[in-house]
Amino acid sequence: MKLLLAISLSLFALASAVPGETLVLVDSLSFRDTHSQFFNFLEERGYKLTFKQADDSTLTLKKYGEFLYKHLILFTPTTEEFGGTINVQALTEFIDNGGNVLAAVNSRVGNVMKELAAECGFEVDSEGNQMFDHHNYDVYLDKGDHTVIAFDSSQVIDVPAMIGTKKLEPMLFSGIGLITDRKNPLVTTVIRSSATAYSAPASKAVTSTPLVAGEKGALVASLQARNNARVLFSGSLSMFSNEYLDAVVKTNGDLMAVKSGNKDLVESLARWVFKETGVLRYSDVKHGGPYTVMDNASFSMKVEMLDNAGKWIPYDAPSIQLEFVRIDPFVRTEMKREANDGTYGVTFKVPDVYGVYRFKVDHRRRGYDNLVVASQVSVHPLQHTMYERFIPAAKPYYWSAFSMMLGLFVFSFVFIHHKEPASKHKKE
Repeated sequence: MKLLLAISLSLFALASAVPGETLVLVDSLSFRDTHSQFFNFLEERGYKLTFKQADDSTLTLKKYGEFLYKHLILFTPTTEEFGGTINVQALTEFIDNGGNVLAAVNSRVGNVMKELAAECGFEVDSEGNQMFDHHNYDVYLDKGDHTVIAFDSSQVIDVPAMIGTKKLEPMLFSGIGLITDRKNPLVTTVIRSSATAYSAPASKAVTSTPLVAGEKGALVASLQARNNARVLFSGSLSMFSNEYLDAVVKTNGDLMAVKSGNKDLVESLARWVFKETGVLRYSDVKHGGPYTVMDNASFSMKVEMLDNAGKWIPYDAPSIQLEFVRIDPFVRTEMKREANDGTYGVTFKVPDVYGVYRFKVDHRRRGYDNLVVASQVSVHPLQHTMYERFIPAAKPYYWSAFSMMLGLFVFSFVFIHHKEPASKHKKE
């Protein structure tokens, strides 16, 4: 059993660490040149990229029921319909089976990309609209319409697993805005728009309230599905271009120009969406049982995380929630880290209700894999020899019983030994 567990964990580690086959769909093969630095970064990390045009009639994601690719890059902003057997349904099936998708569009977004975004919990603004920011724009690349937006790390989500640990210099964005469903726990706004940004037609006056405006808008959003598949959707294809990666950024309010932080940002986001970071695994699940009501139960497990070098290191989190569930949770507590090897554990008292229970861990942390563990255990009632002989709470009943016994004894004693006094009037 231990051998099988070790083999399965090794295969899991191998599957998580190997970059895998990656299909890159582009509107034009010229993107291989304009975005070569980003593609070279992926190839240097071991990704095998297959470039195809989005309207290629031979396109397919699977063969003989097996998916041909582990990751998918969609740099297809203007595509109205994919070629071959690829459509929105095929893409959602790919995600449902654990595939990861990196998609980027611009103001000329096609219907197929808007449908894919909707399936993932994002809403893309109307085609032809573009993000404007008259207070934060790059003075070098902007052509006077203030659509080359400069943003800083304060607008980027503070999740090291997604954006890395490096300090990000000001970055550039040029494209269309997104709206995310804030009630959807699977969707995350990775880069939000600034308070002064808004989306509007590029060549028309703004006559109504923009769909994307202020800090509620998103420039880049992500989805982490329940099966841990990852989707990253960017409203700007230019973010990944050589021009923006090499750019020197100077906003209208800055005195000095700095090297763009786009390179560090897109590389970190690529590592996250293709599961090089934020990947978790568990092992050594231990608990006792079966239990008797009111026993002390213990549960522990070892949790590890994949680092940038492809090695498994102990996972470090403040706590991991544990539930003791029959139909509803009877106990909800937190496991604390007990050892430097990533072991988390807790001890708690079993409820005084017997039945079949489950230890349940459902750990969800933004930017990391969902960790779901369940283990069944039975809880028995007390045996007849385990009950207390005298219960303090029943003292009134004890006193009542003893007082009745005492009263009966006194009454019996008086009744037996009592003699009636002789009559004063004798019978003549």
